[in-house]
Amino acid sequence: MWKEKFIQYLRYEKSYSSQTEISYLKDVTQFEEFLIEEEGSFNPLKTQQHHVRAWMGALMEQGLKARTVNRKLSAIKSFFHYLKKKGVIHSNPAETVKGPKITKRLPTFANPKQMEAVLDDELSFTDDFRGERDRFLIELLYLTGMRRAELISLKENDIDLYAGTLRVTGKRNKQRIIPFSNETKEKLQRYLRVRNAEIENKSPFLFVKEDGEPLYPKLVYNIVRTHLDSIQTLTKKSPHVLRHSFATGMLNNGAEINAVKELLGHDSLASTEVYTHVTFEEMKKTYQLAHPRAKKKEE
Repeated sequence: MWKEKFIQYLRYEKSYSSQTEISYLKDVTQFEEFLIEEEGSFNPLKTQQHHVRAWMGALMEQGLKARTVNRKLSAIKSFFHYLKKKGVIHSNPAETVKGPKITKRLPTFANPKQMEAVLDDELSFTDDFRGERDRFLIELLYLTGMRRAELISLKENDIDLYAGTLRVTGKRNKQRIIPFSNETKEKLQRYLRVRNAEIENKSPFLFVKEDGEPLYPKLVYNIVRTHLDSIQTLTKKSPHVLRHSFATGMLNNGAEINAVKELLGHDSLASTEVYTHVTFEEMKKTYQLAHPRAKKKEE
C-alpha cells in the first residue's frame, strides 16, 4: 500500500518522470524482497540502518557498480523520507547511510593536433551546405566549449560580429557571453553566406537542416561521431568530448581556471577542477617520455 502511495507522491508532489517512478518502485521492491528473504518479513517500523547496509553489501556482491548501488540507495532514502513525512515512522533508517565511493573517470578529450586533422580533412566533408555546416558546427563546439543543447538553441541574433561574442543560453536559462576570434568570425560569415544562399526557409536558428528547420540532438550527435571516428584513441566520440577538449586545451595553454569555469557555464568550480586532473596526467606523460631521469633504463 505504501509503495503505491509513494509513487503517487513522486508523481504529483515531486513531479518526477515516469522512468524515475519505475526505477524507484523497482528498487524499493528489491529492498522489500531482500528483507523478506533475510528476515522473513518487511516492516518499515522495524527497518534499521544495518538492514540497508546489508542490502547494499549484497548488491555489491552481485557485481553491481558503485554508481548503480548509490542510485538504489537514493530510492530507499526517498521512500523512508516519505514514510517519515507521513508519520508512519519516526526516523529514516537510510538517512545517514553512505553509499560506496565512486571512482571519478577522467573526461575523454582530443588534443589540438587530432582536432586539426579532423577539421582539415577535406575529403570527410561534402562540398555543399551540409559539409560547410558540419565542419563549422564541430569547430564551434570545439572552440567555445558550449553544450549540444546550447548550440542547437543558438540563434543568429545571439551573435555580435562587431564585438566578436556569442550569447549562449545554458541550463536554467542562465546566459553567458563567449568571445570568438577573427578567424572564427570569417568562418562564421562564410557559413552564413552558404546557408543563406542554399536554404530557402529562413530560420532564426544559426544551425539548420536542409529544409531550414533547426537541428535535433541525435543529428548533432551523429555529425560529431562521424567525424571524430577518425581519432581511434578516443573511447567516446560525442559532442561532449569537444567540450572536454576545449576545457583541457584552455588549461593546458595557461588559462586561469575561473575564466574556464565562466566560459563553460559551470555553477561550481569543482565541476571545472576535474580538467586540472586531466592536464596533470598529461604533464606526467610528457615528463615520463621526455625527461631522461624518468625513463626506465634498458636492460
